[in-house]
Amino acid sequence: MQELYVQYKGLLFTLAYQLTGSASDAEDAVQDVFLKLYDVKPERLAEPKAYLCKMVTNRCRDLFKSARKRREQYFGQWLPEPILTPNDESFESVIRGELLSYAMLVLLERLSLTERAVFVLREALGFEYPDIAELVGKSEANCRKLISRARGKMGITPEEPVYPEAASEEWVRRFLAALEQGNVDTIVSMLAKDVVLVSDGGGKAFAAVHPIESRDLVARFLLGLIRKAPHYEGGVHVEMRDINGQTGLVVRSGEGIETVALMHVERNSIRNLYFVRNPDKLRHLLK
Repeated sequence: MQELYVQYKGLLFTLAYQLTGSASDAEDAVQDVFLKLYDVKPERLAEPKAYLCKMVTNRCRDLFKSARKRREQYFGQWLPEPILTPNDESFESVIRGELLSYAMLVLLERLSLTERAVFVLREALGFEYPDIAELVGKSEANCRKLISRARGKMGITPEEPVYPEAASEEWVRRFLAALEQGNVDTIVSMLAKDVVLVSDGGGKAFAAVHPIESRDLVARFLLGLIRKAPHYEGGVHVEMRDINGQTGLVVRSGEGIETVALMHVERNSIRNLYFVRNPDKLRHLLK
């Protein structure tokens, strides 16, 4: 049992996280599955990877249903929990290479669980269609249709990569410097014309209730945040960290994390900005 846990925990967490958008739910799903394994007959584990992935997918189905109900009453915008992705070999091979971009994770919210499962298994984890069909209980032809439908709902063309090029650390550093200096021209030049900023405070932290759209409005909002920074008790410290496989910003005040900011960049301009401020979604980053 211990060998299976060591070998597959990374894969199973990656699958569960991308099915639920929650690191805490993903951890619970993986733990639940391995606890249930004690009651599974050894002969049923002839193909452990497929069997474990199916168990995790089924467990996430229950979590997904209850989470969707909670989100219907959620205050403001809902964003997935961000996760730290340290750049070491073990993590790289197990999770980083199989992790969709944060922007893609946001788009997954448009899908049903079955569509989401098929998309993640195929596009993120690289499963073949016969294996996916077995895992989700659909025919291969149906799984192909589900992939096509999922891409349509997410607004992704068949040619569009699911791992878009991430902004470099240098690029993020330049944007952060422009914010700190209040350099309006540079900030505006780095924002796409149709940029959208989404904040998630969950009613527990200050955040814009609705998405902020357009270059001018987003620039004003960002500069307003910078002006307020000196008023935080204990000061504010911004650091660049590897989050969800890309360079993100962690904003700290005192010993706590105030915000995690992630960017979706296209053609060297910020297309989407995501601010996660709900403390419940940042708690696991302090572990």
